[in-house]
Amino acid sequence: MAKVLIDHELCKKCKICVEFCPMDVYSFNELEGPKVEQEEKCIGCDKCVIMCPDFAVEVIEGEEVK
Repeated sequence: MAKVLIDHELCKKCKICVEFCPMDVYSFNELEGPKVEQEEKCIGCDKCVIMCPDFAVEVIEGEEVK
């Protein structure tokens, strides 16, 4: 399982992470931006991390993450 973190201070609410996530891990609110809604579905593909222009998303993989 992976842990998904969003740095809301860096995030500009562009929705790229939401659009590129193949597992629909995120929800989006215009005021708050992206929210990790279904973290258990994350497969650790890092598409959200790679595509984020603001470096606001981090995916930490491994069993030690809870």
